Amino acid sequence: MIDTIEKEDNIISEEEAAQYDRQIRLWGLDAQKRLRGSRVLLVGLRGLGAEVAKNLILAGVKGLTLLDHEQVTEESRRAQFLIPVDADGQNQAQASLERAQLLNPMVEVKVDTDAVESKPDDFFFQFDAVCLTRCSKDLMVRVDQLCASRNIKVFCGDVYGYHGYMFSDLGQEHHYVEEKPKVVKGSNEANDGPEAKKRKVDPNETTMVKKTISFCSLKEALEVDWTNEKAKSSLKRTPADYFLLQVLLKFRTDKGCDPQPDSFAEDSQLLLQIRDDVLETMGLSSELLPNTFVSYCFSEMAPVCAVVGGVLGQELVKALSQRDAPHRNFFFFDGLKGSGVVDNFGSK
Repeated sequence: MIDTIEKEDNIISEEEAAQYDRQIRLWGLDAQKRLRGSRVLLVGLRGLGAEVAKNLILAGVKGLTLLDHEQVTEESRRAQFLIPVDADGQNQAQASLERAQLLNPMVEVKVDTDAVESKPDDFFFQFDAVCLTRCSKDLMVRVDQLCASRNIKVFCGDVYGYHGYMFSDLGQEHHYVEEKPKVVKGSNEANDGPEAKKRKVDPNETTMVKKTISFCSLKEALEVDWTNEKAKSSLKRTPADYFLLQVLLKFRTDKGCDPQPDSFAEDSQLLLQIRDDVLETMGLSSELLPNTFVSYCFSEMAPVCAVVGGVLGQELVKALSQRDAPHRNFFFFDGLKGSGVVDNFGSK
C-alpha cells in the first residue's frame, strides 16, 4: 500500500508551501509530505555525495545526515562544490555543512564524522533511506541486508573517471503511483459508426495508477551466474560498465582505495590483473573489457558527478515520495559516449 501520511509531524506550513510550490505542482502535495517526513543518511562527501546532498536538500526531505570520516584534500575538492577552497585538513562532512544548510534552511542537516564501518547495526534503523558512496562491496552488502530487514531503502553509487553508476534496493514490495493518460469510452451514438465505440486515450486527462515492484538485494545483483543459459543469452546486451564496476570494487577491496592518478602506471597494471581474475572467475572472456578502460577510470570528474548525482537524487526522491516508476536496479553512465543505461541484474 502507499504509505499513509501522519497528521501531526508532517503538516506543510505556509512557508514550506511557498518554498516547494513548483514541486507540489509537479508531483502533488501528498508526495511532498512524504518527502517532508523522510530522514536520509548520506555516506561519502566527495563529488558525487555533494551532488546527491544538494538534490535532496532542495527537494525538501525532513533531515539529512552527512557521514564522512575523511579529511579534505586538494584532490577531494576538485569535484566538490560544497567545500570551501581553504578547508584542506578539515573533515569533509563538516566542511560541507555550512553551504549545504544554506541551500534550504527548512531541512535539518547534520554531520557525523565517524567511519561508517564503525557504526552498529541499529544506527541505520533511524533512517528511511540510506545512500552509500565510496564504500567497499562488503560494507554495501552488509548495510543492504540490514536495511532490508526493516524495509529501509538502500542506494549505492560511485564515479570513476568518465564512468559512474547507481544501484537501488527498494525491497520486496515497493508501492508507488504513476500518472497515466485517462482512457475514455467512445460515443454510443448510432451514426458514429463502430470506430467511435472503441476506448480512446484522452491526452488532456490523466489518472493516478497504483503499482508495486520488487527489487533484489545488492549481493544477488552482483553475483549473477554467467554460466546459466539465461544469463549467457543476455550477455551481448549487458553493458560493459557492469563488469567494470566489479573490477573497481575488487580494486577497492584489495588496495583499500580507488585508482590514484599519482600512481597511474602501478594502478593500471593492477586493474588489468584484477580484470583478468574477475572475469575468469565469472567464466567470461577478458575481451569484455578492452585494455583501454584503465585510461578512463581515475579520479572523479565533476560533469560525471553531476549526471550520476542527478539520477541518484531523482531516484531517492521518487522512492521516498512513492511517486513514479523507479529505475530497477542499476543505472550506468558512460561519459565517453555521453549516455546512460538502466539495466536489471539479479532476480527479475
